[in-house]
Amino acid sequence: MTLRLSDEEKRSLLQLARGTIAARLKCGEPPRIEPGAVLSEPCGAFVTLHKQQQLRGCIGYVRGIKPLIDTVSEVAAASAFEDPRFPQVSAAELPDLEIEISVLSPLRPITDAKEIEVGVHGIMLTQGFRSGLLLPQVAGEYGWDRETFLAHTCRKAGLPEDCWKQRGTEIEIFSALIFSEGELGR
Repeated sequence: MTLRLSDEEKRSLLQLARGTIAARLKCGEPPRIEPGAVLSEPCGAFVTLHKQQQLRGCIGYVRGIKPLIDTVSEVAAASAFEDPRFPQVSAAELPDLEIEISVLSPLRPITDAKEIEVGVHGIMLTQGFRSGLLLPQVAGEYGWDRETFLAHTCRKAGLPEDCWKQRGTEIEIFSALIFSEGELGR
């Protein structure tokens, strides 16, 4: 998938994410949107929830295993109700949530960490059965350099901070098209 969506497609995905969360809170059916060609393509995506600029949930699919509209609907619900780091979102919180969607490019393996462009690339790091992923925007939000970004990705995988230097560690990068309600409105 090319990482290009019109503002209308972005708004539709944001409305789908919010509508899916609202429907689940009311035990209703999630909304349906007309998919169009681009939104029907299999694509990885994450939905991130913020409340008062603080992370409130974030779950996604790294690989494109479903059409983008199905992925966004599923991971929006998972971000609100299944992120083990947070309690489930309540109906009272819904108006205070800001939704951000990251549509991912396919993963690309790299052999040199210098290929990672901070603020452009996200990292998927795998060693044995452990893996960790950080989205491209995370490094920018915290002002990290490349090595700090790699160290935090190692920690997310439950590995030592320098595991990215070890033989047998696989590093894959990806880019993301990132958009939010704050940018496009509700």
